This record gives sequence, C-alpha cells and structure tokens, in this order.
Amino acid sequence: MQQTLSEKLIPVRVGKINDLARIAATIITLGQPAYIVRFKNKDNKLTYAIIAVLRDYYKYYGIPMLYYYIDDGSILKGNGNYLLVKVDEQGEHIELSKSTKPGWVAIPIIDLAEKPGFFPEI
Repeated sequence: MQQTLSEKLIPVRVGKINDLARIAATIITLGQPAYIVRFKNKDNKLTYAIIAVLRDYYKYYGIPMLYYYIDDGSILKGNGNYLLVKVDEQGEHIELSKSTKPGWVAIPIIDLAEKPGFFPEI
C-alpha cells in the first residue's frame, strides 16, 4: 500500500534547541499535551524531536510534522528530564533540568531506547 503525503511524517530540522522548545511550549500553553522524545541517531548523536500537525494544509486536514534537533553533546549533554521555557522582560530562557520550576513551562523529555521505525532516517 502506497503512502500519501498526509500519511507520512515530514521531517523538519530546526536550527537551535530553542526553536524546538518554543514549538513544544506553544502547544502546551494552548492546553494540549506535548513532550519531546530523545534518542541516538545513526551517527550516535542525541536527537530531540516532537511530532506536531500542520493544520489546514490545502485540502488535507493536517500534515504530521517531525520537528527535530540534533545535538552532538556539546550543548545539552543529555542530562535532564525536562526542557524548561520562560519568557520575561529580559528575553527567552531555555534550560535543561532534572525537575520543574515554578513560573516555567516544563516540557517532559522521554528517552527512547532506539529511533521508532515510523520516524524517517534523520
């Protein structure tokens, strides 16, 4: 059976972890649950990803988008269970943490043993 465009995950690599955090925080603040998955890719680099739906795309109800960020270990080092986001008068703050903090949007990070089979090769 051949897949159509609306049945595939469309991978979109973001430039910074802040971009991925902003997408997830927006989903959460709109009242929908969101989480980030973390796994090692084929190059043994940590990959952080979230699946979101691009709504009302032409005649499709929505296209499933896989937004992802690849970290070589120099930025996040894989430690932490939450990506925290806070925006205040001093700007945007993104932090990897082992716990939540009051006043921050906490995005859970789920560690996967391996890349899911339905994810495209990234």
